[in-house]
Amino acid sequence: MAKILKISTFIVIIVLVIVLSRFIYIEVNRNNYENKVTNYLLNDMGYDKSEIASVEGVYGFKLPEFYTIVIFENEPYVEYTYFAHKEVLQFDYQIIDSKYDGITKKELKNYDKNGLIE
Repeated sequence: MAKILKISTFIVIIVLVIVLSRFIYIEVNRNNYENKVTNYLLNDMGYDKSEIASVEGVYGFKLPEFYTIVIFENEPYVEYTYFAHKEVLQFDYQIIDSKYDGITKKELKNYDKNGLIE
């Protein structure tokens, strides 16, 4: 009986370690991407911290697995998507307030010419 209890306990511990390691991996990578994009915006692009409303690392189930969503104070109706794998690139944007649906790329205030937005 004691042997079965030890084996059961060992299996439970292994399963917990596997599950927890996945959560830790996701959280560490989300934070890493947030930090990379924040540093890029502040140091390379010259934004002031007060100009950035939010930077949120995202774990997606499709490729790419990790990306970052940025909202700027002067455009709270636009979510900019950044990739931060090897280098940081602005990849896409999405209008999140239907009142501003007609905005074009030329009208974006925080468009990054070095990014990949077509």
